Amino acid sequence: MADEPLVLGIETSCDETGIGIVRGHTLLADALASSVDQHARFGGVVPEVASRAHLEALVPTMQRALDEAKVTLADIDAIAVTSGPGLAGALLVGVAAAKGYALAADKPIYGVNHLAAHVAVDTLEHGPLPEPAIAMLVSGGHSSLLLVDDLTNGVTPLGATIDDAAGEAFDKVARLLGLGFPGGPVIDRTARDGDPASIAFPRGLTAPKDLVAHRFDFSFSGLKTAVARWVEARERAGEPVPIADVSASFQEAVCDVLTAKAIEACRTNGVRTLVIGGGVAANSRLRVLAEERAARHGIEVRVPRPQLCTDNGAMVAALGSRLVAAGVAPSRLDLPADSAMPLTAVSVAG
Repeated sequence: MADEPLVLGIETSCDETGIGIVRGHTLLADALASSVDQHARFGGVVPEVASRAHLEALVPTMQRALDEAKVTLADIDAIAVTSGPGLAGALLVGVAAAKGYALAADKPIYGVNHLAAHVAVDTLEHGPLPEPAIAMLVSGGHSSLLLVDDLTNGVTPLGATIDDAAGEAFDKVARLLGLGFPGGPVIDRTARDGDPASIAFPRGLTAPKDLVAHRFDFSFSGLKTAVARWVEARERAGEPVPIADVSASFQEAVCDVLTAKAIEACRTNGVRTLVIGGGVAANSRLRVLAEERAARHGIEVRVPRPQLCTDNGAMVAALGSRLVAAGVAPSRLDLPADSAMPLTAVSVAG
């Protein structure tokens, strides 16, 4: 609809420079520049490298998005930018750019929460989000379960990782197996040729005592260590390491815990919609297992297409669009880049 807000979103929280443009729930442009290849030789994201890559990519990526949407900066109603959480230096690039564009074009600016944006992006594919809903966000830096009553007002954290996030565990296990970086996609592919039941890797925080203190929390550090010790034992014994079986069994352990806790969160809170977002949401086994378990309890699972699961500007624009439509006041032009922005803050108050 032409009367819906036209919002531009800027995302630079980690290693993806994303510019998205949406009108209401309609995605008009999603331009992306990734620095993942620059980090691959280090086996993980290097903050300084990421920041410099954002500086180089932001202006041309912005132009690609405007060209794709067939609009100019003057046509935009508001600019949204990831204010946090994320890498401090990377966030600063996006926030500084957003301030410059907002000041030059005399547009309101909204500093938004990266994690809430991962929830909002689902509306671009599946329409308005039923509320309340449970959102499970799984990425390289976060593994969180959220109760979403009204995305524009805030979310209620139910649980989070107490050590390694799911995506971080994928990266570390992939590096251990010599599969490269990033670990999520390559383990997903390798696991297709393996047996997920071949190795009994542990399920973190699922023991009865853990379900009392950490009912909806996650822990993948022990799983990562268990994989490392299993591989080391095989190597000491001079036996070959079945890469596909290890990948499949590790992946199954991660997806088993994630989906079990997500479905339990839905049932406990009387919620019938589960939204899964973040880079790990692109994992094929996670999607299948979530659908299977949700179907048993009459729960709808909503997962954006893989391109919208990883960090992108479209998700920031989508959240910005919801904030504008809800009449939320824009942020001040001196909004900060907050690397530790809490989940309870969907946007930076004006």
